[in-house]
Amino acid sequence: MRCLERNKRTFYYSLLTGSAPKPDGMGRELVYGDPVMMRANIAPATGTSSVEQFGNDIEYHKVIVTDDINCPIDENTLLFIDVRPTKDADGEYVFDYIVKRVAKSLNSISIAISKVDVS
Repeated sequence: MRCLERNKRTFYYSLLTGSAPKPDGMGRELVYGDPVMMRANIAPATGTSSVEQFGNDIEYHKVIVTDDINCPIDENTLLFIDVRPTKDADGEYVFDYIVKRVAKSLNSISIAISKVDVS
């Protein structure tokens, strides 16, 4: 029932393709491919907020459920859920979610995601 077409929502994902030396020669940077469109069920947001010693800690999560057993999304994937894929002044994609865990079952895949603030 979770994977009915009427429950699916369009979003984009970008897969990790490798790493390359940083232009300044100090370390390596991750390289991501172009965003790919996908449709899947995205569960409503859940989250918690707590006060920590160094400020507020806010966890904001959603779950993507798909019946595409060959879905390539893994823990290194960038997600564009509430934003369209765009690049910043440095040519880097501005994404809004990251993948926390991928749970595969016989008939579906559940992907736990967390909101991030990329500026």
